[in-house]
Amino acid sequence: MKTIIAACSQNLSGSRASLPAALRTLPAVPWPSQRDVRAWLQLLAVLQWVLSFLLLGTVSLLLLIYLVFTSFWPISALYLAWVIFDWDTPEKGGRRLPCLRRWPVWRHFRDYFPVKLVKTHDLSPSHNYIIGSHPHGILCVGAFCNFITGSTGFAEMFPGIRPFLTTLAGNFRLPLFREYLMSGGLCPVTRRAIGYLLSKNGTGNAVAIVIGGAAESLSCRPGITTLILKNRKGFVRMALQHGAYLVPSFSFGENDLFRQVVFEEGSWMRSIQQRFQKMMGFAPCVFYGRGLTSVRSRGFLPYARPITTVVGEPVMVPKIEDPSHEMVDMYHEMYVRSLLKLFDENKTKYGLSETDELRIM
Repeated sequence: MKTIIAACSQNLSGSRASLPAALRTLPAVPWPSQRDVRAWLQLLAVLQWVLSFLLLGTVSLLLLIYLVFTSFWPISALYLAWVIFDWDTPEKGGRRLPCLRRWPVWRHFRDYFPVKLVKTHDLSPSHNYIIGSHPHGILCVGAFCNFITGSTGFAEMFPGIRPFLTTLAGNFRLPLFREYLMSGGLCPVTRRAIGYLLSKNGTGNAVAIVIGGAAESLSCRPGITTLILKNRKGFVRMALQHGAYLVPSFSFGENDLFRQVVFEEGSWMRSIQQRFQKMMGFAPCVFYGRGLTSVRSRGFLPYARPITTVVGEPVMVPKIEDPSHEMVDMYHEMYVRSLLKLFDENKTKYGLSETDELRIM
């Protein structure tokens, strides 16, 4: 800018210097590199996802309550009427929008970590499946990226299979957030919702369930893999009742995205977390990640750590309307063995050592 001003001054004073000459001498402005632009796009993609899951429902609810006391109260009234009319939709397959699954922002979201999907066996479209997703981690990044977005190539790897991901039923009671969840293919983790997808929605449905749930997130820490699975058998009973094959999947790296303050079993803080989890359905974890401006700062964004979700071999399950406890236990044991095999065969490929073990509680 100083060069341009100087050139103009010289022109006014009769100098022969011209503006084009001054522009040629203008120092080159250091533009951000393509790598820097990609890094910022990836960071913004993760930021919008985290804010959507943490704030969209609460902020929308508060906004609609506020509008009730203003001249815009009809907006709240109309939306409430819509929710009442649409109340059962989440438990009847939801309202998927393929365009949202193909949203370009999910590619930046995938590349931030990055997230990768690995297929070990085919899934036939002539069957339905329950995919067990492990571990829960803090925010289930691997399960969301692989089963809800199309960024990791699920549709190409498993042609004819429609993936769904279950989450807390209470999330579908929050305004606007429920629409956001349904549009991606999420459904409530209830018997009614899962039963609908496995019995009244044709074949080729794969319902992913994060089996450890909120209780498992309390034990989430890097270097230690603990699953809450020993007494979680409801998903096996559902599979038997509907003849859905059981498919184990494991997201290596999921527990490395955040740092959590883990309170020991028996401590008063752990007791408060467990009571809160039983009452509200989710656990109040004390965790931190990276900040928005620097990797070295602390914040609520996940660290950029690779996540590799490996989908294992299906466990074939017969259809039994009223399975016995012995039958449920037998197929639960078969599922656990298949999961352990999947973990042991892939752990050294994706960041773990040969001595690392999978703890099942």
